[in-house]
Amino acid sequence: MNIENAQKAVDDWIKEHGVRYFNELTNMAQLTEEVGEVARIIARRYGEQSEKESDKEKDLGEELADVMFVVLCLANQTGVDLQEAFDKKLDIKTKRDHDRHHNNEKLK
Repeated sequence: MNIENAQKAVDDWIKEHGVRYFNELTNMAQLTEEVGEVARIIARRYGEQSEKESDKEKDLGEELADVMFVVLCLANQTGVDLQEAFDKKLDIKTKRDHDRHHNNEKLK
């Protein structure tokens, strides 16, 4: 599924199951909450913090999908074509960073 189709799938889901979009500020707060859940898993599973028993069953993929869902909601309700924006950003990063990381002594 490409990003355009994902935006449509989320919009269809909202219309069928969600009644309406939460307002943009509520969705921003939800996005922050979901990113925090991803950070918690990463910090405990891959970082130096110990992982609690209750955290061991958390699914990182599911939490990342939650982040993606809310991002798609925000794009839909603010009129952003995320496929177009992502393609443009990837092109910018490719041109800007083509040699940058290869020449970074810290990455060698």
